[in-house]
Amino acid sequence: MPEVRQLIGWLKAKRRRERDRFLRGISGLIHVGANTGQERFLYHGYGVRVLWIEPIPDVYRKLCENIGRYPRQRALQALVTDRDEGDYEFHIANNEGQSSSILALSEHRDIWPEVHYVATIRLRSTTLPTLLRRVAINPDGYQALVMDTQGSELLVLEGAVPLLGHFRFVKTEVADFDSYAGCCRIADLEAFMSAHAFREVSRRTIATRAGGGSYYDVIYERSK
Repeated sequence: MPEVRQLIGWLKAKRRRERDRFLRGISGLIHVGANTGQERFLYHGYGVRVLWIEPIPDVYRKLCENIGRYPRQRALQALVTDRDEGDYEFHIANNEGQSSSILALSEHRDIWPEVHYVATIRLRSTTLPTLLRRVAINPDGYQALVMDTQGSELLVLEGAVPLLGHFRFVKTEVADFDSYAGCCRIADLEAFMSAHAFREVSRRTIATRAGGGSYYDVIYERSK
């Protein structure tokens, strides 16, 4: 029935607005693990300044093409971890690079069995503070950190400790099971964020594993 479809559409739109409401209170964000910039339209709609960071050369070039029409969005090619000049094997996934990681696939296959690695490249890493200094970017202009780094979220955060006081919000995807070998789990993330004065303000389940466990989209807000 048209009325039912309209109601469902309204409820879905309302949930999206609630999830993204943190964007209303910021002027800029840093998105680590950009892929091709799928959220560029959303960020543009909120008038937010964006610094995208993507490590895969081919994907980075596509990202630059995609954000070319948005003057408040800029991209850097870099692998962000907890170490400067770390040497990593970076595994590239077959789903246009979206599931690519420095970690081996593990129980990720239980949800997305079609995803596998098709290539491996060697990359040198940087911490987020070092990267911003290198390109002379003032972190004061960015009040949120968004991560989509396929299991290495805690490494990004550990390397970014000197910057955490600049961020009001941190948003990330994270699992509560071994999606990638040795990956960050939500319990690890909770402990780290709590220790650095961030509290969880939103959690949405985005995928569920038949054998137990889920993927979440989580938002934290700095409490002081």
